[in-house]
Amino acid sequence: MDGHLRRFAEGAARSWEAAPVPRRVALVALTGVTACAGFFSCGHPEEEGRSPASSSAAPKTTAKLVFEPADGAKDVSPASTAKISASGGTLAEARLISDDGKLVGGKIGPDGTSFETSASLEFGRKYLFTGQAKGPDGTPEPFLSSFSTLDPDKVAEVNVNIGDGQPVGVAVPIILRFSAPIKNKAAVERKLKVTCEPATEGSWAWLPDAVGEQAHWRTKEYFEPGTKVHLEVPLFAEDFGDGVYCGTQTLTSDFTIARHQLVQCFVPSHRMQVLRGDAVIMDFPCSYGEGNEVRNTTRSGIHVVTEKYADFYMSNPPYYYNAHERFAVRISNNGEFIHANPQTIGDQGSTNVSNGCVNLSPENAQQYFSSALYGDPVEVTGTSVQLSPSDGEIYDWTYDWETWRGMSALS
Repeated sequence: MDGHLRRFAEGAARSWEAAPVPRRVALVALTGVTACAGFFSCGHPEEEGRSPASSSAAPKTTAKLVFEPADGAKDVSPASTAKISASGGTLAEARLISDDGKLVGGKIGPDGTSFETSASLEFGRKYLFTGQAKGPDGTPEPFLSSFSTLDPDKVAEVNVNIGDGQPVGVAVPIILRFSAPIKNKAAVERKLKVTCEPATEGSWAWLPDAVGEQAHWRTKEYFEPGTKVHLEVPLFAEDFGDGVYCGTQTLTSDFTIARHQLVQCFVPSHRMQVLRGDAVIMDFPCSYGEGNEVRNTTRSGIHVVTEKYADFYMSNPPYYYNAHERFAVRISNNGEFIHANPQTIGDQGSTNVSNGCVNLSPENAQQYFSSALYGDPVEVTGTSVQLSPSDGEIYDWTYDWETWRGMSALS
């Protein structure tokens, strides 16, 4: 094909460097209508050397094309699939091009009567359908059709805390973090899909976030070991409300719950036990928070392992700065870790002297560290201060089940 389409038919100033189209004829197909008008004219007199009235050529029969979105459509969702349907003919060529020159993936169907994109569109773009269609007489004729996508005030992103194939503990929640506040929580939550094998009762709840919003899916009871979990978050181009739309493509995560490991910490006992199923596999002397102030009291409640570091530098101004600790397993975001502390070995098993962490000997800390997984529960009892939202990111298990369900936007 010779020539280049330089501009949209509506006279937009944006230049196109993409779709070759013959100057002789151009077929413009509106939704449900076939027309040789608009972008170009049929049978250009100057090029043919005679007026249309003097032509003795037989009239052409053309294919009828239907475009989705329709020609001239505006504010189209970029989650839409762009399509062309042909009747009374077939598509010889078809493509969709954005105003920045990108070709959108797609293909013509086996029978030649349809075209469908296979790649997502983008926000705030103009798109052009271009190609050729053949009528019953087999003569190829060019076509053009354009539309534009929604240009939102703000695009927000979402991410998930658990990756594909990641082994996790039985208390793990699924956490979706949104980069902006979500006004249309109910509409968003209806689209979220969690499938468990075996079936497991759970519920979404909405929690505050320093930047945007968080949605957590928590089970009623701890997961059964070996449970297979599939998460699907099909929110691309979803209206979050107040002019905010989702810019993240569909998220999925497939993971399996690992062994049942539970840490039990009865603070007055000065000991820490690690259980696998019903069996105690570790029983260590330890030292908990001194507890003479709220700030250094180990919180009671179900903590969840979120991170671990073989070497970690801790600061708790004005009490200490950049203290080098070994085999540190984080159990809350208020600074509580299970870690090695050689300086308190003489107190471990008899006196609680820490600033709130669980202190172990280096050998015992390393043994526990090697066994810990993201999502393992750590149950602390026997202190006067309860774990709460002010203590960090995963405080999901501080809520009873009915309260948790009531935090769903669909409750």
